[in-house]
Amino acid sequence: MGEDIEAGRARWQERYDAARKRDADFSTLSGQQVEPVYGPPQGAAVPGFDRIGWPGEFPYTRGLYPTGYRGRPWTMRQFAGFGNAEQTNERYKMILESGGGGLSVAFDMPTLMGYDSDDRHALGEVGHCGVAVDSTADMDTLFDGIPLGEVTTSMTISGPAIPIFCMYLAAAERQGVDIGTLNGTLQTDIFKEYIAQKEWLYPPEPHLRLIGDLMEYCAEHIPAFKPLSVSGYHIREAGATAAQELAFTLADGFGYVELGLSRGLDIDQFAPGLSFFFDAHIDFFEEIAKFRAARRIWARWMRDTYGAASEKSQWLRFHTQTAGVSLTAQQPYNNVVRTAVEALSAVLGSTNSLHTNALDETLALPTEQSAEIALRTQQVLLEETGVANVADPLGGSYYVEALTDQLENEAERLFERIRRMGGGEQAHHGIGPMTSGILAGIDSGWFSSEIAESAFQYQQALEKDEKRIVGVNRHTSTVSGELDILRISHEVEREQNQALTHRREQRDGPAVEAALTRLRRAAADPGSGNLIPIVLDAARAEATLGEICHAMGEVFGTYTEESRF
Repeated sequence: MGEDIEAGRARWQERYDAARKRDADFSTLSGQQVEPVYGPPQGAAVPGFDRIGWPGEFPYTRGLYPTGYRGRPWTMRQFAGFGNAEQTNERYKMILESGGGGLSVAFDMPTLMGYDSDDRHALGEVGHCGVAVDSTADMDTLFDGIPLGEVTTSMTISGPAIPIFCMYLAAAERQGVDIGTLNGTLQTDIFKEYIAQKEWLYPPEPHLRLIGDLMEYCAEHIPAFKPLSVSGYHIREAGATAAQELAFTLADGFGYVELGLSRGLDIDQFAPGLSFFFDAHIDFFEEIAKFRAARRIWARWMRDTYGAASEKSQWLRFHTQTAGVSLTAQQPYNNVVRTAVEALSAVLGSTNSLHTNALDETLALPTEQSAEIALRTQQVLLEETGVANVADPLGGSYYVEALTDQLENEAERLFERIRRMGGGEQAHHGIGPMTSGILAGIDSGWFSSEIAESAFQYQQALEKDEKRIVGVNRHTSTVSGELDILRISHEVEREQNQALTHRREQRDGPAVEAALTRLRRAAADPGSGNLIPIVLDAARAEATLGEICHAMGEVFGTYTEESRF
C-alpha cells in the first residue's frame, strides 16, 4: 500500500512539474511557503487511498489538474440579465471591467418558456427575472461591443435552448466571428426540467431528438462549445437533499451519455463537451464532500460502464452557483456571509467556475452595487485567503473523506433504484437503461415526490426549531433597514414589444415563412437529418423565438404533467 502511495506521489510530481503555473505568491500571510499538495507521510499505509488519490489522477476525487488552482483559478462567471438587451449589455460590460472571467445569461420567463414578448402569456413578465430575447437582433444588442470569439458565454436555458443557441451563432456570424471557434456552455438539460424546474416545451422524446442533434452539431462544427450543462442546481433549489442532487444530476448525465452513444457518437469525442452545474448550499463540509464524490462517481462510471478511455472523457467539469434558496429576505445583509461560506465550499471542492449570488436576490434582481459585492467575494477568496495555494487542502480529512464516501454510497443506491424503474439491463427505452429509468421516474412522478418529501421534512425541522436560520427563527432583532432594490419599469415591456413589431415589419417576411416551413417539414420527418442548421437559417432570417418554437410545437405537440397528490 505504501509503495502504491509513493508511486502515485511520483506520478503527480512529474505531471505537476510539467504543467504551467501562475506567476503568483504561494505562501501564507506570514510568509511560510506551502506545498502544492499534501498527502500521507512517506511510507505510510492508508487503506482505501486509491479512492482519494492525487490531484489530476483517476478517480479525480482531489481535482482534475495536478496543479489545482496554481495552474489557473476558477472562472468567475456572474449570472446576469434583466430588462432589455441594451440594459443587460451595460451590466455585462461592468462585470467584465470589474474582473469577471466570463458571462452567464439569465433570460426572462417568457424567453425560458419559448414565448415572444408580445405573447399573451408574457404579459407582465418581460424583463423581470432576466433579459428578454425575441430574435437574433436582441442577441446583437446583448453582446454589442463584446467580442464573442474572445469571451466564454454560458446560457441558462433548456426548453428553447436550441433556437436561442442558433440566435447566438447568428449574432457571432454578424460580428465576423468564425462560429467554429466559439467557447461556452448551453444548459439544454431537459431532464431536470421534468424533474424540478418545469420549463419544458414538448414531450421528452422530441426534446431528446433536439439534444442529440445539438450534441452531433457541436462535436462536428464547434468542438470547444459545451452543448449540455447537466444541472443539479435547480433540483437542489426545489428542495432535494445533497445526496439527491448528486444522484439525480449524475443519472441525468448518464442518460445524455447514452443518448450520444445511441447516435453513434464516439464517447471520447462528445463526453468532454458535457459539463455540470451544481448548487453550493450552506452545509459547508457536506457540500465539499458532494463535489468530490461527484468527480469520483463520474470518472468510474464513464470508464467502467460506458467505456470512456481518455482522461478528458472521465473528467467531471462543473460550474457552481451559491444557493439562492438559502438567501433570506429577513436581514438580507446576512446573505453576504452565507454566499461567502458557500463560495468557499465550492472552491475547496475544486469547482471549475463559480457564480456568487447577490445579497438582494431574494427580493429582486441585483443592483450594480450588490452585483459588485458578489464578484468581490470571489476575488477576496482568490487573492487574500490562500485557498488557491494548495490542491484539495481538505483531502485526507477523516470527516470529509467519510462524508464523501457516504454521499457516494447513497448516490449509488439511488442509481440502482432509477435503473430498476426502467427495467434495468432489459431497458424499455432504446437509448439505454438509465434513460429508461429517468423517463419512467418522470412519468410516474417519482422524482418530484422524492424532492417534495425532502423539502417537507426540512420545513418541518425549521418549524420545530431543529434547523435554524439566523434572522428567521434565531436572532431576529436587527438594526438594519430596508434595501434599495432594482425595479423593472413596465416601460421595458412596452418598448420591447414596439421594437419587436417594428422588426417583424422590416424583415423579409417570405424568407422567414420559408425557413419556418422547412423547419416544420424537417421536424415531421425523423429521417430528415440534423435540425440545427435549419433552425439556424430561421434565426438568420430574424424568425422570432415564439415562431420557431411554435413551428416545432405544431409537429412535436405539448406535454402536460399529470397532477398527483
